[in-house]
Order: sequence, then structure tokens, then C-alpha cells
Amino acid sequence: MIHLTQLKKQMLCLLFSCIFFLSIIGTVTVAAETVSGEETSTAWIQSESAVLMEASTGQIILQKNADVRLSPASITKIMTLLLIYEQMEKGKLRLTDEVTTSAYAKSMGGSQVFLEEGEVQSVETMIKCIAVASGNDASVAMAEKIAGSEEAFVEMMNQKAKQLGMNNTHFVDCCGLSNDDNHYTSAKDVAIMSRALIVGYPQVFEYTKIWMEDIVHETQQGTSTFTLSSTNKLLKQYEYTTGLKTGSTSKAKYCFSATAQKDEISLIAVVMAAPDYKIRFEEARRLLEYGFDVSHIYRDDHPDKIPDLHVKGGVEEQVAVGFEEPFIYLDTQGRDLSQVEKKLQLPKEAEAPLKEGDVAGQALYFLEGKEIGRCDIVYFRSMNRAKYKDYLKKVWQKMLL
Repeated sequence: MIHLTQLKKQMLCLLFSCIFFLSIIGTVTVAAETVSGEETSTAWIQSESAVLMEASTGQIILQKNADVRLSPASITKIMTLLLIYEQMEKGKLRLTDEVTTSAYAKSMGGSQVFLEEGEVQSVETMIKCIAVASGNDASVAMAEKIAGSEEAFVEMMNQKAKQLGMNNTHFVDCCGLSNDDNHYTSAKDVAIMSRALIVGYPQVFEYTKIWMEDIVHETQQGTSTFTLSSTNKLLKQYEYTTGLKTGSTSKAKYCFSATAQKDEISLIAVVMAAPDYKIRFEEARRLLEYGFDVSHIYRDDHPDKIPDLHVKGGVEEQVAVGFEEPFIYLDTQGRDLSQVEKKLQLPKEAEAPLKEGDVAGQALYFLEGKEIGRCDIVYFRSMNRAKYKDYLKKVWQKMLL
């Protein structure tokens, strides 16, 4: 009887030990899923789709349904702004150029700045109307100024989207009013075009940072003042905000592409189809905060000069080479970036003919024994193959030395 009681005690102890051990395993497993599982890491995002991108590298830090095609509403205007700045870069448009509002542009509904038919404003004012107040009328007026019609401008938008690799995007209008099923984009594509705008034309921040500003309407009815008020509430809610564009329709729900800068880190947070306007701002802010917490940049501007390469069969015996662009690497794992190593891969000599900008070699970057990226080394000028007279000239020059 005594032995039976002791056996029962031992079995009960063993049972409780197993339960305790299994509970520990369960806790560890859940914790691991919380840290490493992508679905778990974005479970707090109520918006249907979201992307967090570091702007200088284009690297995506966090994503949820990034390639799902959704109606974009007014964040469509990011592409409109991009094309405006491209036209200015090409010299086809200036900030001081005049833009006349057509009857069609005036007829736009939704968010507008109430331009009148025949009203003339500068390109700069129109940019403010688009970037600050999301003016549909201003967007169409600019589209007509650049391409002659909104339809022709939309063709330019779709061509640019294709050029940027926006594979889940098709535009029907230039402002996002359309509920057409053929007017769509994805959170990833919005991040791509946002990056193209802010990296290529950072001067856009002069306008996207504006909270409130007056413009003047001068029409046949007289002169009046209209106050542009930003739709981007993060300008007042989050100190590192630099832009960029909001959007909402009944179909698109609430969308937002938010940009922010802190020290050397530039981030783009995109949320699409948020259930309400407060959630879109809150989730964009949380994405940005997360990005700044985990992001660290390694940047090599290549201060070291690479020796000239010897050229075989060229008009001259040496050619200057150098880096095509800075090397930038984003780390989100908390690694020691001071341990990054750079190794050059270059031939002992180049062979003519050479073309300026062609790749001569590469710089490879390593961290913890693994390659993290590479950067092209290019020829700084072109060089033809040497002909008979060039060899004679070289011989003559050596004789004079």
C-alpha cells in the first residue's frame, strides 16, 4: 500500500513536470513567431495593404499585401507631380510659366481649389495647389498644360509607371477621382513612384511641408484670397514628416504615402484602404517610427582615388576610372557597420576602344564574411584605338624627352 502511494506521487510529479515543460516550449514558440513571422509582424496593420521603404536604397523594410491592386484615390497625384518635375528638368516647363484653367479642369469635383475657367496661375502655384490641397482642378490644368489633354497626360503617366517597374499600376486619370476598375496601383508601386519623386526632386519638399498658405484668385469676377490647407495631418503630429500625399474615396477608402527624414535615414510609409482617416495617419506614423528604430545606413562616397588603368592599344597609355555613384547599404539587424570591408575588382589593363561610362570593374562590400553589395567602377572618358600615326606620335614624343 505504501509503495502504491509513493508511485502515485511520483507519477503526479512527472505529470506536473511535463505540463510545466510544455508550457515553456509553448511560450518560446509564440515569442519566436512574434519576432520572426511576417504575418505576425504586420498583424497590427488594419489597412489592407502597406509598405515601409528606405528611400536612398529603395529597400523594403516591412510589407503587407504589397502587390495587391487597389484604387489609389488622390495619391495618384504623386505621379502627376513627378511628371511636372521631369518636364521642368528637361527645360520644357518653368515655375514662372503661366497655366490657364480650362472649362474641363474647372469642372472637376472632389477636393479642389476652385479655379475659374480662364483663370491664370503660375506653375509654382499649381504645384502648391496639388501638393498641399490636393486640387483636382489644378492637376487637370497642369496635365493639359504639359500634354494638351488629360488623356494624353495619362498616357505619359502609364509610360512612366512602366519605366519605373510599377507592374501593378494603371492610371485612368491624373488626379484619382476615377472609380474605374482600370485605375489601380499597389502599395509597393506607390512607394516606388514616391521614391522617384523625392530622390529625384527633393525640392518638392518645399511644397509638401506647407501646412497652410494663401493663393490669390484673379478672375473676371474680381480678386479673392483662398487658403490652401494641407491634407497631411502628420505635418502637425510627427516631427520628422516631410510630405507626401493623402487620398480617399468611397472605393479606395483612406490612402496615404508619408515621407519622413531623421538624420541620414529617409523613409516612405504607404498605407492603402485604411478603414478610416485616423487609422491611416496612425499606421503611417507607427511604420515610420519602426523604420527609424531599426534602420542604420552605411554610406561610402569613395573619397579614395583609384589609380589610372593602363590601356592596351589606345591613343593614350592610361585612362582615369572611378565610381559611378556612392554605395549605400541599409542594415536593419543591428550589425556593426564599422566592420564593412571593401575590395576592388579591376583588370590589370584595359583594351581600347573605351567608352566613357562603361564598366571597368567593381567594388565589392563585405560584412561578417558575406557580400552585402557592389558598386560599378567606370571609365571617366572615351578612348579610340591607336592607329599607325598615333604610334609614330608616341615614338616622337619619347624621343623628345
